[in-house]
Amino acid sequence: MLTAAAVALFLLSLTVGSSSVTAGEALRQLFSPSSGLANTIVYQVRLPRAAAAMLLGGALSVSGFLLQSFFGNPIAGPFVLGVSSGAKLTVALTMIAALQNGFLLNSGMLVTAAFVGSLLSMGAVLLLSGRVKSMAQLIIAGVMIGYICSAVTELAVTFASDADIVNLHNWSQGSFSGTDMGDVKVMSAVVAFGTAAAFMLSKPMDAYRLGEGYAASLGVNIRLFRAALILLSSVLSACVTAFAGPVSFVGVAVPHLTKSIFGTAKPIIIIPAAFIGGGAFCLACDLIARSLFAPTELSVSTVTAVFGAPVVIFIMLRRERERRAG
Repeated sequence: MLTAAAVALFLLSLTVGSSSVTAGEALRQLFSPSSGLANTIVYQVRLPRAAAAMLLGGALSVSGFLLQSFFGNPIAGPFVLGVSSGAKLTVALTMIAALQNGFLLNSGMLVTAAFVGSLLSMGAVLLLSGRVKSMAQLIIAGVMIGYICSAVTELAVTFASDADIVNLHNWSQGSFSGTDMGDVKVMSAVVAFGTAAAFMLSKPMDAYRLGEGYAASLGVNIRLFRAALILLSSVLSACVTAFAGPVSFVGVAVPHLTKSIFGTAKPIIIIPAAFIGGGAFCLACDLIARSLFAPTELSVSTVTAVFGAPVVIFIMLRRERERRAG
């Protein structure tokens, strides 16, 4: 059912827009492309955008699940812990420097810059995790790191030239628009590697959920395993930020909803389910962002926050209720 919903939303993304295209015509352009307006609309504009929403939404959801497994907290996620903001900062600084010097950036450079920013932010969170006493304080620290990175990003944009600001505006708000098939190929390779590697860690992740001591007794190298979780989560969230900018709350809300729907937290089930669910969620949010007030387009983060933030609030309230009951 989740896969069917994702496929339906993907096809809907190819047909809905300022220029209407029938489902039959969209399918014909997918499997037998021909020249003309329909080919330009479907194959060059809407297909890359829908593919980016599916791939990056899935990557963000899996990244969130990895962080939740690492910290043992359902509120942990790339956006909440400031990882996305760190990636946003390094990508923005790289883009501004390149634009001012007339240097053309490729997709690999953007992903690398975002990965460096993700690791720096995650490193700061990990340093704080050894000093703060509760997970709630760690979440607050992550949010503050995110605000600091966002403030520095805004400062850099303020002093950038007008042309640079125009190029950065849509990206900094979070958007899947402007993606081409070349970008889709790069993000497909990165997301496929990150998701497959995360899935291969399903068994040690399942043991790790029961405690470090239990996992170690089963032969899991805890230090190597924790490093793998951090690196994979950073790669996936960096890919999202490099191509779509910061997208909020997907990494927290979708894994929680997926675990609730399937009634389990087993990684071998949740990782593929979260990927499909994250893709479907972002496809739906992107459809709303570009069609609700058409021709004006909202940022996708605005829509994901509207649907994702209530889920985070619900998680916090339920955890507090369980704490008091216990």
